[in-house]
Amino acid sequence: MSASFPSQANAIPSAPVRPALPKDARGALAKNVEDALQALPIHFKTNTNIEGIEAGDLFSLSGVLGGTIEIQTVETLNRLRPVWDPDDLWPDYGFERSSQAYPDVRLVTRSSGKEPIVLGIELKGWYLLSKEEEPSYRYVATKEASSPYDLICVVPWHLNNILSGVPKVLPPYIENARFAADMRTYYWTQLRGKTAEDRRIITPQGVSPYPSSKKQSSDTAAKDSGNFGRIARVPGLMKEYSKGMLETRILGIQARHWIRFFKAYSDAASMEEVEQKLRKLIEQNSGSNLSENSTLAAQKLFEIRDLLA
Repeated sequence: MSASFPSQANAIPSAPVRPALPKDARGALAKNVEDALQALPIHFKTNTNIEGIEAGDLFSLSGVLGGTIEIQTVETLNRLRPVWDPDDLWPDYGFERSSQAYPDVRLVTRSSGKEPIVLGIELKGWYLLSKEEEPSYRYVATKEASSPYDLICVVPWHLNNILSGVPKVLPPYIENARFAADMRTYYWTQLRGKTAEDRRIITPQGVSPYPSSKKQSSDTAAKDSGNFGRIARVPGLMKEYSKGMLETRILGIQARHWIRFFKAYSDAASMEEVEQKLRKLIEQNSGSNLSENSTLAAQKLFEIRDLLA
């Protein structure tokens, strides 16, 4: 069944409004879980250590380590129980991850007579130095697959020494799952596309929170489904957050400049071409984004160039 929305000939309706959390025990739990997620950069621990990676393989790190980062994020959340359950109201519950389910992290219990799932988090890692310069995450779950308490969380990360070391996580993006679904649908049906078919979304019926992995629970775009759900491109969701994250300095250089350097390296035919592209990049940015750190940036990037040669 297709979702029904006003035609483009009519005035565009107002954007969805983020709902307030219900004022009950689960609402308080959801707020506390959000606080725990915000604390991830301080408490995240990992035994993963990467050595010997080549610069040309750097962009593949997301596929190699993405699942590991998500597993270790869940482990960190369980260690932060004093933050999300300060009054010990949920002693039998713990976070579990299942990559095949939606949401892929659930706060569950095995105790009989208790609600088996009380909260869900759709959790995704974002390798900050990915070539796309934005999260590739596609959020396609239909709104009814989430409860009013559920969250989506995108955790950016990078290796602490760029080409080696341990993963370091940065402040995550956190949003109410239902609101994110509403904003995604609003963007697709009201703010883009030239025809009604471009804007049409097919919505599964009979979906309820925490569907089984066998239950169809995703909205589907009638056209261009590969780009449907790219919430990093949806105004009012991740766009400003993503822009800010790319300004994060790693070893004194903004993440976006590391990406451009490694693009130049991976796309170049020779080290001479790398040097030409690198000098052009530094010249283009030395008076703007690199500002007072342009000399340091040039020095660090050329040091890495020499290491790669």
